[in-house]
Amino acid sequence: MAKKEISSQFKIQAKGGQATPAPPIGPALGAHGVNPGQFVTQFNERTRELNGKVVGCVITVFKDRSFEFEIKAPPAAVLLKDAAGVEKGSGVPNKDKVGTLKVEDLRKIVEEKGKELTGLSEDAMVRTLAGTARSMGIVVEGLEEVGM
Repeated sequence: MAKKEISSQFKIQAKGGQATPAPPIGPALGAHGVNPGQFVTQFNERTRELNGKVVGCVITVFKDRSFEFEIKAPPAAVLLKDAAGVEKGSGVPNKDKVGTLKVEDLRKIVEEKGKELTGLSEDAMVRTLAGTARSMGIVVEGLEEVGM
């Protein structure tokens, strides 16, 4: 079978299992020649278990207007907020702390998002997540064991 010729490739973020063809998703899809209703149906079906969690999606559109998409893990900030049980990060993270996590919590996030994180080791990926948590005003306890 011959390879299909790619027309465009783009990324979107949407709530798993709850996407609608309304803005901002519908117009972004329509601009690239993708049928929003068809995409939303397939997306919601494949992300039903992530009900409400924001997930990334890479959409590849071919010349014949068919498409494929790959579901990515939720962004690190979303996973950190969920693990810390906070609504949003701090506006002044160096002064106002909004939550606390343990290194074990970061290790669980690394397992969930591991293939999308950069780092040569699990400890390096934990340190990356710890930096993201710090910038959100989330305190991470037990970082001494990973060299921080």
